[in-house]
Parts: sequence; structure tokens; C-alpha cells
Amino acid sequence: MITQVGQIMLYVNNQEESVKFWTEKVGFIVVSDQDNGHMRWIEIAPSQGAETSIVLHNKEFIAKMQPELNLGTPSLMFFTENLDQLYKDLTDKYVTVGEIVTMPSGRVFNFADDEKNYFAVMEKSKA
Repeated sequence: MITQVGQIMLYVNNQEESVKFWTEKVGFIVVSDQDNGHMRWIEIAPSQGAETSIVLHNKEFIAKMQPELNLGTPSLMFFTENLDQLYKDLTDKYVTVGEIVTMPSGRVFNFADDEKNYFAVMEKSKA
């Protein structure tokens, strides 16, 4: 039985730039940075109590190693307790953001990383 989502694989063109984006602009931390001489993978996560992490993989290397894999960007929804502050923080750091919209499940906006991969974030208070 599956009990939780452990890691999400995100295939990127430039791992160094992606790490900078996620840590300097979004506020994630590097959980681990591993290189076995052939392949490097960098695990990142929100800095507060994350149960799921994102692993940044080199898209070109993975495409050569496993050409059958779908290397598209997963559709990820992040949660925040303060949507307005996060929106301001990302805007102040020149991150591409969409408008804040109100959905039946709450307020949400999307943002793009430096490779133009889009993600969403929704306001959700702790229960």
C-alpha cells in the first residue's frame, strides 16, 4: 500500500540554474546533492516540514538513458498559508506570476521557473 508521495522528479535543462531558482526565489532548501560520476540529482524541498521533495534531474542525460520516459513538467500544486505575501515575494524577485484567481477550493495563482515551467500555488490554512 502506498502511504505518501515521496519525491517528484523534475527534469530540467540546467540543474544549477534550477537550484538557484528554487532556493533563492521560492525559498526551498537543498536536502541532498548527489553525483555518482555519471549522473547528478539534487533533492530540494520547502524549508518547513515537507513530506514530499522534488528531485532535479538533467533532462538531456535522462532522455539518453531512458528515451521512453515522459520528460514533461508535472503539474504541481503547492500550498501556502499566506498567498498575498508569497505573490509579493515572487513578484519582487522578478518571477513570472499569473493573476490571483478565486476557485471554489480557494485562491490560487501560477508561477514559472526560469525554464518557463509553470506551477500553481493555493492558499490553504493549517487544519
